[in-house]
Amino acid sequence: MPIAQDDRDKLLSLARMAVEAAVRGQTPSKPEGATGLLGERRGCFVTLRNGPHLRGCIGTFTPDKPLAELIVEMAVAAATQDPRFRANPIAPEELPDLAVELSVLSPLERTAEPEKLTPGTHGVYVKRGWQSGCFLPEVATEMGWDAEQFLDHCCAGKAGLPAGAWRSPDTEVYLFTTEKIV
Repeated sequence: MPIAQDDRDKLLSLARMAVEAAVRGQTPSKPEGATGLLGERRGCFVTLRNGPHLRGCIGTFTPDKPLAELIVEMAVAAATQDPRFRANPIAPEELPDLAVELSVLSPLERTAEPEKLTPGTHGVYVKRGWQSGCFLPEVATEMGWDAEQFLDHCCAGKAGLPAGAWRSPDTEVYLFTTEKIV
């Protein structure tokens, strides 16, 4: 079921306030009394962009708190803890141009036929032992990858596994969908 516009607006507002507070070195307010979707335990990712440039993207598949609280936590992490941007953190001057995108995740579903995923619709989470990696659905579309390329790049580029590792019975592959909020 699609996320209601009111909930979309609330989640986006929570994320933006958390990012702005974190970038300014402040502690964001913790959402209280979340009900409905905002009170559900759902995985999510928060992506930050300045124009076409990625400035942070962090999320989780294993929610341990209500979605409203998790969105705030992931927004702070995306703004201040993404290891790719530690040398070039988001500056307060960037805030007016910073786009906040949320991805609310469906539950992970393990698949025995990962090559049947639909690029642009399915995200992928690959896991073998302690190594893991994921791509949100839009990565395949942005990169122009087919299903096998998407899986290969997730294994090699994100999980630190060989490109074809998704074909091995030792590798767990999970699919998920997202609902984007921008």
